[in-house]
Amino acid sequence: MKGLILAGGKGTRLLPLTLNTPKPIVPVANEPFLLYQIDLMRSGGIDEVILSLSYQPRKIEDLLKDGTDYGINIRYVVEGTPLGTGGAFKNAEEHITSTTVVFNGDVLTALDLSAVIARHKQSGAVATIVLTPVENPSAYGLVETAADGRVLRFIEKPGPDEVTCNTINAGVYVLEPSVLRHIPRGEHYSFERGLFPALLEQKELVMSYILDKYWIDIGTPQKYLEVHRDILAGRFASKRIPSSALDRSGLAASVLIDAKSIIDADVTIRAGVRIDNSVIGRNCKIEEGAQIVDSVIWPGTTLDADSRVHGAIVGKGCYVGRSVFVRPGVVLGDKTVATDFSQL
Repeated sequence: MKGLILAGGKGTRLLPLTLNTPKPIVPVANEPFLLYQIDLMRSGGIDEVILSLSYQPRKIEDLLKDGTDYGINIRYVVEGTPLGTGGAFKNAEEHITSTTVVFNGDVLTALDLSAVIARHKQSGAVATIVLTPVENPSAYGLVETAADGRVLRFIEKPGPDEVTCNTINAGVYVLEPSVLRHIPRGEHYSFERGLFPALLEQKELVMSYILDKYWIDIGTPQKYLEVHRDILAGRFASKRIPSSALDRSGLAASVLIDAKSIIDADVTIRAGVRIDNSVIGRNCKIEEGAQIVDSVIWPGTTLDADSRVHGAIVGKGCYVGRSVFVRPGVVLGDKTVATDFSQL
């Protein structure tokens, strides 16, 4: 069995963070996001993963190489132009010779992948779609299922009187190679609006698996920040998540750092600094009296004296000047300079 990760998107919803960093490798708790998905693939017994790339593929290849360092064999397939979820699957056709698990490239979940694969094999379906329940069904396209788990229909952005269920596509699929014949070659084509409805029309068996564990789409700054809050609060757990590596023994007595924050070992922290519920990447410098609360700081960033970053995301190599206040909801792209005493 193989895995395919659809990692070709430009990550436009995550701008400006994705201008220089492809979304699949943005840091989550200081680890490239794709590694969490690769770990999940391995948990399902998958030892070969195909990465479907399009946007800045070399950066991803240079980081992951052949996968040896991560206990898996990685192959790369690059799209000349974005082909959509189904089109990307078709583009990798020469490598898809057996049942294949497919992940959307922006989903973080604690799914029991082995259980999904077992359900798929037992049912004899050509496709199994993992679904997750949501609180506000009218904001999504819904997937309606029968009592035995068969997918019955897809309902796009239903009105209040059209809501018949609360389950949406979670971006995880198990597919048989036979579905490839339904997908046109070299065209932009969607699983959700093309392949799956076509399979239902052809009376093919499409099954569902209802997810009852953690799931989130990290594709917006708000959700990206939420992921980190969930990790720090213990709502999502993974062996991939590092403990704080900072040696606190040499810090000034006036430094206040909570027990939850994740801080790289290569971070300089001066006297009077306060860090609470935050993640800080390598080679950052936090000067006297600075405060970081409910925030994510990417590598190579400097916060000058008495600066405050609350509820924000700060990209790579930024400079936040003296007595600057970065307010909740702000996202600073790489190499941003916030001048002294400014408020963002």
